[in-house]
Amino acid sequence: MARYGMALDYKSCINCRACESACKAENGVLPGRDNYRIWVGQKEIEGQFPKLSISSLTYQPSQCQHCDNAPCQQVCPTNATYYDENGVVRVNPEQCILCTYCINACPYDARYIDDRTVTVDKCNFCSDTRLANGETTTACQATCPTKVRTFGDLDDPNSDISKLLEKREYKQIKEHLGTKPKLFYLL
Repeated sequence: MARYGMALDYKSCINCRACESACKAENGVLPGRDNYRIWVGQKEIEGQFPKLSISSLTYQPSQCQHCDNAPCQQVCPTNATYYDENGVVRVNPEQCILCTYCINACPYDARYIDDRTVTVDKCNFCSDTRLANGETTTACQATCPTKVRTFGDLDDPNSDISKLLEKREYKQIKEHLGTKPKLFYLL
């Protein structure tokens, strides 16, 4: 099987939010700022106190980091949060009891309560839609006009993401927590 991840060339993001709209449409997520699987944040200040500078505005697309060592999975009392055969962190809505332990445990703020199912939801790399239909990319990647996102199999050395990570430097968010995120922010 594959081990999926995503690289984000975040400095190319123009904040058009096409990725957010495509994700909501693809996955049936209700409109609204509080309902999200992916989002675009803003980063305005760089440096460390007392040497801070206001840089040009940088947008930072984000979503579930699909950690190899996911705190949300570890705290789920019903095993509703689980890893599928491709290493994607998923939520089984039929097992979710809405205890919200996973929401509190996620250091990336990547989960929300789905008002339709009254369960916790999050990005699943379009596993139920695109990947289940044999497609090889996510809705957010397919719709991005500036090609910010590259999705693929991290274990396949010939995949676009593996080739990209081989030649570009990257960072991972909150890597120090030991979650082993599978989102890579290209420098």
